Amino acid sequence: MLLMSDSSLETIPTVDDALFSARDIETGYGELQVLYGVDIDIRQNEIVLVFGPNGAGKSTLIKALYQRLPLWGGEVEIDGSDLSDVNSNQMIEHGIGFVPQTENVFPNLTVAENLDIGAIHVTNPESRRAALLELFPRLKERLMQTAETLSGGERQMLAMARALMPNPDLLFIDEPSAGLSPQLIERTFDHIAQIRESGTAVLMIEQDVNAALSVADRGYVLEMGENRFEGDAMSIRESQQIRDLYLGR
Repeated sequence: MLLMSDSSLETIPTVDDALFSARDIETGYGELQVLYGVDIDIRQNEIVLVFGPNGAGKSTLIKALYQRLPLWGGEVEIDGSDLSDVNSNQMIEHGIGFVPQTENVFPNLTVAENLDIGAIHVTNPESRRAALLELFPRLKERLMQTAETLSGGERQMLAMARALMPNPDLLFIDEPSAGLSPQLIERTFDHIAQIRESGTAVLMIEQDVNAALSVADRGYVLEMGENRFEGDAMSIRESQQIRDLYLGR
């Protein structure tokens, strides 16, 4: 059921100045369809949050947009270029990076080696690494440690830094706060805000909606594999309907 009494929340208007757009996305697993015509837009230098109840299709969506799952239907484009038939390993060439929720670093390699792997498509890797170590100063202290010795928060920093090495226009992040303490969650979202300030737009899937809304510009609610609401972060925070249905207060 669509709830429409909050005038600031709509059933997914089109964004005219989007950097990235997805239309009518359908996909699933085997014969099980999970997404039913999902639309999403992301502007340049914008943080967009996707949230909703368990089983809504959030992680399925981000995998489909990055072509880790085949599209059954719909179109994806960035800056006017069609990505619908682009393989996931070619996405970075089109300016999109991805930080999955798990297996997002090479645990047996050092921090420096992880960053080097992220620099495969970088023309000036030393300069780019220096810039990212300024963004994530804790990693500068850990360069020669293997990733498996890092804390959960440090691993998340490394995963984001590695994905940012090619300086993408857009970064997908799946559940950045998963398994982190409240203090580390706050620090993680501070880093995500700094990523936006550095010129990279962000699409994130996140269960800790209140924390994510502290840095997000806009949000989409998915439910049962379909769009339910879209609105700016303030409208979402102030919506009694959203709080009652999705924020637990």
